[in-house]
Amino acid sequence: MLIVALTGGIGSGKSLAAQHFAELGAQVIDADQLARVAIERGSAGFDEVVATFGDEILRDGDIDRRLLGELVFNDAFARRKLEAIIHPLVRAAFELALSRTQGNGVLIYEIPLLVETDAASRFDYVVTVESDLEVRRQRLKDRGMREPEIEARICAQATSDQRVSSADYVIVNNGSTDELLHEVEHLWKSVFPLLQREKG
Repeated sequence: MLIVALTGGIGSGKSLAAQHFAELGAQVIDADQLARVAIERGSAGFDEVVATFGDEILRDGDIDRRLLGELVFNDAFARRKLEAIIHPLVRAAFELALSRTQGNGVLIYEIPLLVETDAASRFDYVVTVESDLEVRRQRLKDRGMREPEIEARICAQATSDQRVSSADYVIVNNGSTDELLHEVEHLWKSVFPLLQREKG
């Protein structure tokens, strides 16, 4: 099994790239989805987050992720407290999912905070999807995000230079969906088979 980390800043298009990889036949695991499950009602993560941040983050008995996001992305100390709870849970969930994978194909782990969690060395290959800041901002506005939220989330993440320095391959995604798909197909057809042979 070739284990590939797929990262990129918010609004870069990494989720679309992950979708393309899945369509080509990769197994895809999404770190954000693991993080959501880690703090669902009834979990130890839920109890710890509520104990740390209070009942004001709840809506109808569940953690309101938007409220929690607004709280932590505007407060670096609060964000570090949340990350200290969630990151170990997500890592454990990924290791469990990895232990259950079958076959010798390609597993893509969509992990936005690869640099921030110092995780690059855990993977066979690292791909980052990068876009110009203005392109990312426009995509996020098109999703309905407000300017202060966009800036807070971009500033909370590693820089493009940091991600590129940790990556084995950089996809520049300033163009069309077809151009992104072409890059994904190049990796799938030309790069990954070589890596699989080398891994043996």
